Amino acid sequence: MGKKITIYDLAKKLNVSPATVSRSLNDHPSISKKTKDKIIAAAKSLGYRTNKFAANLSQQKSNTIGVIVPRLNSNFMSTVLAGIEKVANDVGYNLIISQSLESAEKEVLNAKTLYDSGVDALMISLAYGTENFDHLTTFIDRKIPLLFFDRVFDLPNCPTILIDNEAAGYEATEHLINQGCTNILHIAGGLKRNVYCQRFKGYKRALEKYGITFREDNLVEVDLDLSRVPEVIAHIKESDPKIDGLFVANDTFAVHCIKELKKEGYRVPQDIKVMGFNNDPVSEVISPNLSTIDYPGYKMGVLAGQSIIGHLSGTINLQSANQITLRHTLIIRESTQK
Repeated sequence: MGKKITIYDLAKKLNVSPATVSRSLNDHPSISKKTKDKIIAAAKSLGYRTNKFAANLSQQKSNTIGVIVPRLNSNFMSTVLAGIEKVANDVGYNLIISQSLESAEKEVLNAKTLYDSGVDALMISLAYGTENFDHLTTFIDRKIPLLFFDRVFDLPNCPTILIDNEAAGYEATEHLINQGCTNILHIAGGLKRNVYCQRFKGYKRALEKYGITFREDNLVEVDLDLSRVPEVIAHIKESDPKIDGLFVANDTFAVHCIKELKKEGYRVPQDIKVMGFNNDPVSEVISPNLSTIDYPGYKMGVLAGQSIIGHLSGTINLQSANQITLRHTLIIRESTQK
């Protein structure tokens, strides 16, 4: 009971050679239709399952792509994965998706597991804490295609797909300034990661252009964990001069800031204007609706999938591509309107 059925079990039951069973299951032209039908029927009735990794071993190909993301409970990351999966499934590739949970140690473990599973390629968006990249150079050394998306790092022969986060941060901040804000607080994710570092650079550049002095206490670096929203609200309440604009590095954190600010008696946007980032569905559910930057996650996933599969099929050479930049869009809603 519970024993896995092998081609040897099928061969013994049907009194044929294991080679005949294998060829029949792989639709080899040398086996008659009658024999194939008999063997396939027996395989189904006994619950035989094809081992795809073993079947592809001779080709050194698994038809599987590994994907590592920081978290699966992110609307943005879910849309990216949907895009990757659509492209992969259309051409017969499977995905093995794992999450680092923002842990560098777990990211290393995930990468090793995917490598040992024989994936044909790896796509990764980095965890907050990743500073060493030895776990990824294994893929490069073995010439297994490696592509970074969203949270990226510059490694040799590894393309990246992202938006111009500095330009997006600049536009978000400029919009708040144009709406009359003069003391803008920026809530950043971990600044070790390119996306948050570049958004902060854009924020500072906009302040500089409009002659607003950057104040060190107008940067609050958090990991965008919602448990830290009270800390941000306390900072806003204690600030002197008062904060009149809030630029938050993602929508979910921004929405929870709006909810807590309203509880504290602040009026949004009259007392404080709030700008998010990503254009998650939650940005249209909160009242007032949240102004944000549209980050095209699904399009990013489709492009990442097409790039990897194109490389695997030989139609494009990923090593010749350095950085692919997608367009973002400033979306103005009620939370920043005069």
